[in-house]
Amino acid sequence: MDSIRSRTGVQVEVMDLHFQGKSNLIASYLVRHPGGALIIETGPGTTVGGLELELRRRGLRPEDVTHVLITHIHLDHAGAAGWLARQGAHIYVHPKGAPHLVDPEKLLTSAGRIYGDDMDRLWGEFLAVPEEQITTLDDGDELAVGGVGIVALDTPGHAEHHLAFLLDDICFTGDVAGVRMPHSGAVVPPMPPPEFDPERWRRSLEHIEAQKPEYLAPTHFGLFLDPPEHLAALRRGLKAAERWAEEAVPVADSVEALQEQYTAWLREWTREQGLDADDWPRHEAINPAWMSALGLRRYWKKKHN
Repeated sequence: MDSIRSRTGVQVEVMDLHFQGKSNLIASYLVRHPGGALIIETGPGTTVGGLELELRRRGLRPEDVTHVLITHIHLDHAGAAGWLARQGAHIYVHPKGAPHLVDPEKLLTSAGRIYGDDMDRLWGEFLAVPEEQITTLDDGDELAVGGVGIVALDTPGHAEHHLAFLLDDICFTGDVAGVRMPHSGAVVPPMPPPEFDPERWRRSLEHIEAQKPEYLAPTHFGLFLDPPEHLAALRRGLKAAERWAEEAVPVADSVEALQEQYTAWLREWTREQGLDADDWPRHEAINPAWMSALGLRRYWKKKHN
């Protein structure tokens, strides 16, 4: 599904940024308005070319993007925010994420420790955003652009600085509604360190459900028309991962062994949930199991210490 109209007739278009040359991994959502367009999620620096191509395919230039909404500042969601700011866009983000857009050094250093030599290949350049081009949004804040109204929802659990955005009956969920391949019912929670918190995550899901959305639009990937089933599947994934961690973390011989064990477990679990075997490498490209293993380990240690 490439586009959909909200309850009031606002059209939302899905732009596939073709992360690492693969389709259906990172979406940026486009909403036109009389003065240009707003987008939700920028993708990383490595997909700037893909973003520019998708805009031009729709008769738009990068400088036509006036407003950019970011669910959170992880590199696959916000990496091109600085580039878009240089084209003139204004950036909207959670208050706890804004300082890292203005001065991304700490964010990039932390990411560099995790990704090492793959940092540039995966994420590319992360440009700073001028402070005067940033507006922070708290829970319930509304942004109105050319007759389009979008409400911010504070939704921690995947990250402390996470927002979801509600446009009429469409909820753009970033990572808080998990990762789901198109045409699959398997919904997997991405659980990177250091802020993974399943209790807060479940409260965020309740917050989304209270809005009664008809459609969910996770960044990974696309538009889904079954919010109750989707969120129920995500809850199963969170609970299953927690149970696995309770058994595996305390007896793991090493971090590397834990990562290998979780990868094997997740591959089998997603198969049982209906993920096509051909989709597993693509899922790993955007939601690597080794990363979630680190998040589960950190959460388990915090919980039991």
